[in-house]
Amino acid sequence: MKKEIVICLGSSCFSRGNKNTVKIIKDYIKEHQLEDKVFFHGNHCYGNCENGPILKVDNKEYQNITPENVMYLLDNLFAKD
Repeated sequence: MKKEIVICLGSSCFSRGNKNTVKIIKDYIKEHQLEDKVFFHGNHCYGNCENGPILKVDNKEYQNITPENVMYLLDNLFAKD
């Protein structure tokens, strides 16, 4: 079963860095050959803007995601694979 990663593309999260985070995640998936293991897509506002940028992984919400800390999160998510 694929791991689902959903990034908020609402204007608040997008303006606070999710544009760069999208590219980082796409590059990470490609570099680690995870295309067959990950369904990565965007969604609009989760209504939790004050804690954004938001990223959901298999329905678990991660808050305050930045281009800097998303790599740490991805490494932890896929360290077992």
